[in-house]
Amino acid sequence: MSETTVISGFVDTLLSVVKALLPLLSLFLIFQFLFLKLPRHYVFNLLKGTLLAVVGLLLFLEGVRIGFLPAGHAIGEMLGNITWRWLLIPFGFFIGFLTTWTEPAVRILCDQVEKASAGAIRKSVVLSVICAGVALFVGLGMAKIIYGIPLLYIVVPGYIIVLVMLWFSDRQFLSVAFDAGGVATGPMAVTFLMAIAIGVSSAIEGRDLVIHGFGLIALIALAPILSVMAMGLVVRIRIRYRG
Repeated sequence: MSETTVISGFVDTLLSVVKALLPLLSLFLIFQFLFLKLPRHYVFNLLKGTLLAVVGLLLFLEGVRIGFLPAGHAIGEMLGNITWRWLLIPFGFFIGFLTTWTEPAVRILCDQVEKASAGAIRKSVVLSVICAGVALFVGLGMAKIIYGIPLLYIVVPGYIIVLVMLWFSDRQFLSVAFDAGGVATGPMAVTFLMAIAIGVSSAIEGRDLVIHGFGLIALIALAPILSVMAMGLVVRIRIRYRG
């Protein structure tokens, strides 16, 4: 990647970040002048925070463009050319668990769950359950690409199971489960795992990039819902058994 490409991409990323944050900042300033009338130091701190957010998003998105996406695509292409393609399934399980384990949003959710439950639901348990669920479905996503399994054959039964489990899982875990599905599809999953899936699809003959390469993020969003609700079901059964 040449320096000119990096610089031009940097400018495009900067403009995208500014366009994303400018409406929110404008909305706040309008409310500030018309209704809020907050102290100057508060407004100054908010502007500093906005600037830090711009810098952080700019560095992250540029790092994704230069590093994560090309690396994930290259790894996926290499894996798609191996002789024993079934090995992609355990690899998907491993990389799915590892990626979710390092996902900042997942860890924040687990911390908040432990605090909100006063320690009754340990963050380490929630983290392990979410990671295991994502790992299982990333492995399933690799099987989908290898064997050409339609996405609907996995997603539709998965959400049917979710609807059934709504009636049996412990209520304390329902909201956590659906929030976990949102945070699991964070920047690590979207930028790295999706790139690997697209790379694998491009390397396997007869696989369409759009049909087979995409869809993994939908499975990752579904996985924590099922795994956390299953944990809630286990907790409910144990409580009844002890009672």
